[in-house]
Amino acid sequence: MKQVTIENPILNSPYKEPNWHFKFAEEGITNEIIEARRISSYFMPIAKPKKKGKQLSLDTEWTEDRIEENKFINQVRDRVALWRKKDYYGITKTSRFLLDYWNNPEREKKLFFCQIEALETIIYITEVANKHGDSWIENAIRQGNQDANPLLFRSAFKMATGSGKTVVMAMLIAWHALNKFANSQDARFSDTFLLVTPGITIRDRLRVLLPNDPGNYYSQRDVLPPDLLAELNKVKIIITNFHAFKLREKSDAARLTKNILSSQNGAFTETPDEMVRRVCRELGTKKNIIVINDETHHCYRRRAGSEEEKVTGEERKEIEKRDEEARIWISGLEAVKEKIGIKSVYDLSATPFFLRGSGYPEGTLFPWVVSDFSLIDAIESGIVKVPRVPVADDQMTGNYPTYRDLWLRIREDLPKKGRKTDAVSGEPKLPVELQAALHSLYGNYEKSYKLWEKNSNGTPPVFIVVCNNTNVSKLVFDYVSGWEKALPDESTVVVPGQLPIFNNERDGRWNERPNTILIDS
Repeated sequence: MKQVTIENPILNSPYKEPNWHFKFAEEGITNEIIEARRISSYFMPIAKPKKKGKQLSLDTEWTEDRIEENKFINQVRDRVALWRKKDYYGITKTSRFLLDYWNNPEREKKLFFCQIEALETIIYITEVANKHGDSWIENAIRQGNQDANPLLFRSAFKMATGSGKTVVMAMLIAWHALNKFANSQDARFSDTFLLVTPGITIRDRLRVLLPNDPGNYYSQRDVLPPDLLAELNKVKIIITNFHAFKLREKSDAARLTKNILSSQNGAFTETPDEMVRRVCRELGTKKNIIVINDETHHCYRRRAGSEEEKVTGEERKEIEKRDEEARIWISGLEAVKEKIGIKSVYDLSATPFFLRGSGYPEGTLFPWVVSDFSLIDAIESGIVKVPRVPVADDQMTGNYPTYRDLWLRIREDLPKKGRKTDAVSGEPKLPVELQAALHSLYGNYEKSYKLWEKNSNGTPPVFIVVCNNTNVSKLVFDYVSGWEKALPDESTVVVPGQLPIFNNERDGRWNERPNTILIDS
């Protein structure tokens, strides 16, 4: 495949609808610029060969013959764009005020176009579409839900990581709550919210959605003017992670005693109703709430009647773990719906796709996705950092680059568990293939770094290594930046790292300001 180098991929303003994009041709992306917005599409994955020993074809290339259009999303996008041009007809006074406020060209803190478009889309579907001949949109969403999660009504926003999903959540909450305060009888809106995340870290980060939080986004990102922010303090918001939906043990009785005494209905385990009361206690008597799911590729129900995929070892364990997490998440939401009622579920994710093991083809887009602002759209709009991928891989294994499937070559030679289980220490010994790959990547980085150093302009390029567990990350960190060697007299000496620019050692000691840092999440 011909390599294309695009030095500056930014074509559009982040604050306006994109009107330029780079063309995809048969051989992949080109540097030819098309004067139009890129349509929403996805790249079909190539199925793995079923016969053992058959060479796996390149399955990660973005080539024209593998592009499939997301027709439903593009049709919705066209209707919303036409409605935007016609001055947002058919909506409440509150919704109009918010759209005008968010679009105000005099704003100091401007919102990204993709953030406003996400809200425009859901406002159009909720307030306008059914009254103006576009009921097919809601019908399509309901059909997608009927097939995958019939007990819930879900809509999803696909937004690239870094494009501001949390701000969109704040906008959603403001739109719903202020409309409900303006007309408490309007059943389309709610002032009660349950935010569900895949982990504790994300849950804590979403505290900015609490109106009384000192760093709340309604104020920090100017989602609302100060007088309406005070009004928003009346909302009920719970932020939790999906693990809270797991039915808990109700007593500390010994396991054997429980096994002897428990009846078939599980006397020592919470019922779904009891779980909902625990999780949603702060909502009081509120009913028909709004659920906002963060990173919802974790939330699905396995497709009924689907065939079991033939996988073994670690991959099977990973699929079983994901399947159990997805079951807990979706079952929890269904229990909340049954007990107190859910008006709507909004999914926000960069990757709202079914995962392997879901019973759907891996990478299939959730059929209830209503808007899409992809990573390449975000890059072309200058919203996210530009990834630089090294192209110099002259090591070949058969007909393919050595480092293309690096993980498959090295995973058996790396620690299987993190440091909490069995921490490794001493000299960082990496598989030779991993050492070679790091040096190859480093060589490419070094050229960019020296060019930046010469020009002394802007932020330096950053080198990131992502690892599968905390023992592996520590090994790579020590190899790259240096490690402490124990001497016979029980003192230690700092051994320099193998990649000079990233070395944290200086004159036999640790640098006061490290060039490389280790982040475990």
